[in-house]
Amino acid sequence: MDGSARGGAESGTFERRLRDELEQIARELRAEHASIQGTLEVITRAAVEVVPGAEHAGITLVRKGRRFESRAATSPLPHTIDDLQHRLRDGPCLQAIWEHETVLVPDMSAESRWPRFAPAAAAAGARSMLAFRLYTTENTMGALNLHASRVGAFDDASISVGGTLATHAAIALIATLREQQFRDALASRDVIGQAKGMLMERHGIDADQAFARLTAQSQRANLPLNEVALKTVENEHAAHQ
Repeated sequence: MDGSARGGAESGTFERRLRDELEQIARELRAEHASIQGTLEVITRAAVEVVPGAEHAGITLVRKGRRFESRAATSPLPHTIDDLQHRLRDGPCLQAIWEHETVLVPDMSAESRWPRFAPAAAAAGARSMLAFRLYTTENTMGALNLHASRVGAFDDASISVGGTLATHAAIALIATLREQQFRDALASRDVIGQAKGMLMERHGIDADQAFARLTAQSQRANLPLNEVALKTVENEHAAHQ
């Protein structure tokens, strides 16, 4: 077999293996669809398994109001790197999120884009880094961050495979978030209903009047209605104990 044929066979084998692994990841993501943390852990574990060069993986979430969360790290290193970026408000992960792009760092010790972050990251053991903008919802953005202890760990194949994984991850995460929001909405409606019932019983008022009381208290306290309702339920339970 000549070199080109051997190379084509190796490429075909890699593509089949990657397809099989992505199908397995998709099955695991479906199994974890009810848990955000479970979904994130499937993604980071898969990233280390399938992305060429990746030794460590983690996910950074930026909530509404720019509150940072470091999640589902496969080792302590991603947390360390996230802490640096969060403290400095700069780095590859944040660029991937804010600029909507994939960010490759071949040699962190020679990196000039983040003069405060890069030397500290290299000293911590992240000699190469690859960050993918993971997904966007109205209130949450994120990035999948891959790290390696050697310079030049990531190549075009890493970017291609990682990008494919990030796309699968985005779909799974958005579905998981929507399901959680739906469950939260049901729970919120339920607790508001309980609070209304308690107010109606205690004060001899109708449902509209009870709801008006909750709404007025929500406005006075500048709290979401479901939080006011939950406090009402808790206080009523405490009063009867």
